[in-house]
Amino acid sequence: MKELEIIIKPEKLENLKRILDSEGANGVMISNIFGYGKQKGVRQVYTRDDNVGVNLLPKLSVRTVVKDEIVDGIIKKVLSELNTGSFGDGKIFIKNIENAVKIRTGEIGDEALE
Repeated sequence: MKELEIIIKPEKLENLKRILDSEGANGVMISNIFGYGKQKGVRQVYTRDDNVGVNLLPKLSVRTVVKDEIVDGIIKKVLSELNTGSFGDGKIFIKNIENAVKIRTGEIGDEALE
């Protein structure tokens, strides 16, 4: 099992949900986050001193845990469909998951993901 944390622009959420559904991901966790990468964000000045400002961009962190065999398909579709070629398209972080247990049924491992 793998956990995918996919950082995207908020306007790409529906596209990402469609990709995850088509590849067989059974659930997602979504968080609103702020951050910046190589482009250092957009400078927004909140005081009269133009040296002070917030340079964080709104993003979404979409997390899902999936079976190993569908990870590559998800990554390929995200790269082909969500890539605009611009700074800020996002990142995908892939983490190994040792095990999972569904609390309602007691199912363990891949069965807990369904």
